[in-house]
Amino acid sequence: MRKIIVLEHLSLDGIIQAPGGPEEDTSGGFAYGGWIGSYSDAVLGAALRKRMNMPFDLLLGRTTFEIWEPYWPQHADVWPGVNTATKYVASNTRTSSQWQPSLFLNGDIATQVAEIKQQPGPDLNVWGSGNLLQTLIKHDLIDGFWLMIYPITLGGGKRLFADGTIPAAFQVTESQICPSGVIVVNYERAGAVLKGEI
Repeated sequence: MRKIIVLEHLSLDGIIQAPGGPEEDTSGGFAYGGWIGSYSDAVLGAALRKRMNMPFDLLLGRTTFEIWEPYWPQHADVWPGVNTATKYVASNTRTSSQWQPSLFLNGDIATQVAEIKQQPGPDLNVWGSGNLLQTLIKHDLIDGFWLMIYPITLGGGKRLFADGTIPAAFQVTESQICPSGVIVVNYERAGAVLKGEI
């Protein structure tokens, strides 16, 4: 079975909105687009490259797909795998793209994603895609989180964990602290939440 791995840039207060640039996602009046820019360092870059070079397909929301669609075909030297990966896109408005291979999902996204997980192939990576994430979280479809946690608070914006998060336990399987203060950590599912006494 394929796993769904969420890869996100995350502020200390849980915001994932528009990490890459000022115009990336200004919905809700978000004014801090590009907030990861000053935290780049060689250790973080190496961790990202290692992750980006693993086998994967993509599971994306329409907005993230449309940000990436004109960019990555022109930057294949930076991330060759993104162009050859199958891109499963949750969208009620799109049905096709010149950026191939791309398959568009609409209607009952949770059921379709659960079926895709059962198919042979590499793990499904989710980048950005805040609205899609909430559906995946609510339907318990996520197997792991690969997070880059930045030493910054943003006060408001789209959060990784919004309403509808189900209780679940995770274990840390890998972590490192970058010179810039970014913590890179991999969490994998570890069953249900266990209760006990202190």
